[in-house]
Amino acid sequence: QVQLVESGGGLVQAGGSLRLSCTASRSTYRIRTMGWFRQAPGNEREFVASISRITGRTYYADFVKGRFTIARDNAESPLYLQMNSLNPEDTAVYYCAISQAVVATTPSAYDYWGQGTQVTVSS
Repeated sequence: QVQLVESGGGLVQAGGSLRLSCTASRSTYRIRTMGWFRQAPGNEREFVASISRITGRTYYADFVKGRFTIARDNAESPLYLQMNSLNPEDTAVYYCAISQAVVATTPSAYDYWGQGTQVTVSS
């Protein structure tokens, strides 16, 4: 069992930036993919970005390309999501998750989830 804890959410004005962090309770060396999802009220949970633990290859949803960056320094470091040029449509609870799949861009592909961190972008 792996526990994930997100942090870094908060209130920011449109155009601002936030950096989210996700820390795992134990080594994730067996995990192939780590990802970020978000869920706004009344909406389904949607994919934001993912990174391969082995290759470092990244995947992004179209609506965040060029604005968000997913990164991890090494296999034992936290997972980060740098969010720039935020707009009110980015307001949601952001979740960190891990998957055994080599490529994982849907919620069903992920095995463990954090509790989420709220991001609110004011206009």
